[in-house]
Amino acid sequence: MIAERVRTIWCRELQRNDISVDDNFFALGGQSVIMAKIQGAFIEELDVEVPVDQMFLNPTVASISAYIESLGVTTS
Repeated sequence: MIAERVRTIWCRELQRNDISVDDNFFALGGQSVIMAKIQGAFIEELDVEVPVDQMFLNPTVASISAYIESLGVTTS
């Protein structure tokens, strides 16, 4: 499931284990450096490039996961 993989990436990069699918990236302390690391992880681990504007428009695990799924990305 994409959402679980996205949540795992967010937990690692934000150095938190308590992130829910509805938590806001910015409210969790997210900022540009962490966002860039998450974007890199999306490329390496999910094989998808997520533009910065989509990261701002979809600031929760649930919403960014839905965006990624809309691109046709699936888990193997």
